[in-house]
Amino acid sequence: MKPTDIKNPEYFHKVVDCQYACPAHTPVPEYIRLIAAERYTEAYMVNWESNVFPGVLGRTCDRPCEPACRRGRVEEEPVAICRLKRVAADNKGDVTSFMPQGPFIPNGKKIALIGGGPASLTVARDLAPLGYEVHLYDDQPMGGGMMRSQIPSFRLPDSVLNEEVGFVLDLGIHTHFNTRVNSLRDVLDQGYDAVFVGTGAPKGKDLADLPGRWDAKAHVHIGIEWLASVAFEHTAKIGKKVIVLGGGNTAMDCCRTSRRLGGEEVKVVVRSPFKEMKASPWEIEDALHEDIPILECHVPKSFVVEEGQLKGMMFEKVEAKYENGRRKLVSTGEPDVFIEADDVLVAIGQENSFPWIERDLGLQFNEWGLPVLDEKTFQSTIPNVFFGGDSAMGPKNVITAVAQGHSAAVSIDLFCSEKSVHDRPSPYTNLISQKMGIHEWIYDSPVSDDERFKVPHADKALTLKDRKKEVELGFSPDTGFKEAQRCLNCDVQTVFTENKCIECDACMDVCPTSCITFTVNGEEEDLRSRLLVPADNLSQDLYVSDTLKTGRVMVKDEDVCLHCGLCAERCPTSAWDMQKYLYSVTKAGNQCGILQELTT
Repeated sequence: MKPTDIKNPEYFHKVVDCQYACPAHTPVPEYIRLIAAERYTEAYMVNWESNVFPGVLGRTCDRPCEPACRRGRVEEEPVAICRLKRVAADNKGDVTSFMPQGPFIPNGKKIALIGGGPASLTVARDLAPLGYEVHLYDDQPMGGGMMRSQIPSFRLPDSVLNEEVGFVLDLGIHTHFNTRVNSLRDVLDQGYDAVFVGTGAPKGKDLADLPGRWDAKAHVHIGIEWLASVAFEHTAKIGKKVIVLGGGNTAMDCCRTSRRLGGEEVKVVVRSPFKEMKASPWEIEDALHEDIPILECHVPKSFVVEEGQLKGMMFEKVEAKYENGRRKLVSTGEPDVFIEADDVLVAIGQENSFPWIERDLGLQFNEWGLPVLDEKTFQSTIPNVFFGGDSAMGPKNVITAVAQGHSAAVSIDLFCSEKSVHDRPSPYTNLISQKMGIHEWIYDSPVSDDERFKVPHADKALTLKDRKKEVELGFSPDTGFKEAQRCLNCDVQTVFTENKCIECDACMDVCPTSCITFTVNGEEEDLRSRLLVPADNLSQDLYVSDTLKTGRVMVKDEDVCLHCGLCAERCPTSAWDMQKYLYSVTKAGNQCGILQELTT
């Protein structure tokens, strides 16, 4: 194998598994260390630069970082990364002075943002400090989009959302709330230099062809529409017996909200086996904790209506059969199941809807009704129209919308500067030695043996009476410190210098995971099989040195390295060093802010 090019900014980025898995590439270990040092304000701002909504995401993120966490390779549970984000948000204090300070020098360019959700707000956050005149249009009375209309207050308090949306709007954004955009042509005719579409996936899927669907339509509700109606206080009650159809997070929000609005017998009914539900495990756990049963393998057959009154639904019982990796639901042959209901909430998925975009403008759509986009730049087939969030590539989550907003903002800035949208600036990176002495490091290197701490919850008897009472209470600062200590500092890299190595093999002897091997070079497949512990995870790279004096090479399996620093402490010649790697994704104007301040 060729020597590893550690100067490639993506090499060590991939090794910081949690950050690499985060769509917005938030520097996770960096802000966790700041939390452990009780520097909550800085921890919040490191988050804010990457994900824009630390308080929101610290409560509601889908947590793609946690399955990637290296801690999960040495024990059952990863670091509670998401909940530590909330610790920073809850204890940040006044961060106003750390925000970009306007008014900003105008650059003469005017941008329209259609939709006031996380993607559009991210674009606004990135472009306003560069002098763009940003106009935000949304049919809701306040900003936030799906974060406001689809995430219940018992998971995300209004005060948290209002504050973080406010941080963006306070940058001088021209807001046009309670304004429905009915024509893209009209927007383009207003002379905007670029238009960003972040309207989400506002159309909930229905069971329009199911018998009885329209016979009692007043008691059959589309999940996302019903949640929005509750959020804006148009709906305040529901029947005592409720069926929620669907197995995703929206279904979990619907059933838990129903319990708070008068639903006494709320049941979730899913087509799939329980283990294949799309909802996050913690969302399912919270629903079960609130005494909401989940009935698996039930396929809706009809709505049962008598004399215009909804009585319930009929279901066919099925089982999952698998052939060539594909699932097929097959009837068990058992009698159909009748479940009583006063109301039914349909939460079986969402779709994009663009009735306001004229089809003769030159904007192309694919067979799924999604705009044809460049997946890197988010530019549409109309050069000055860009998309992001759920409206771009289908429903995902808040953190993905933020990531796409950052990328689209870079493209808009390049487009308005008459540069190629494909000629994107490099990410901001830094690699700094953490050495203070022979066995002393700038960072806290000992590994905690604590297991993951549980987040306390408010009393169920209280939360089920008030839909706005937050269920999760978050970590206290003390517990947050202990949980932060579980982080293995995966961004502090083991950096090897060949010409200092005397090949004493002391690092091999001291390594607790036997991830270092000195051996003869070879092809990757062969080399992986000859390490002290065979490197079977092909998704994680091998760190291979140049040829040493004996003709061998040093090979380190990045998959099992704990970044404990023992190799660097044991090495008599300092051939090994622990160096903190900071990676900040490209943003419009190559803004770095507090990340640059922390590393200079």
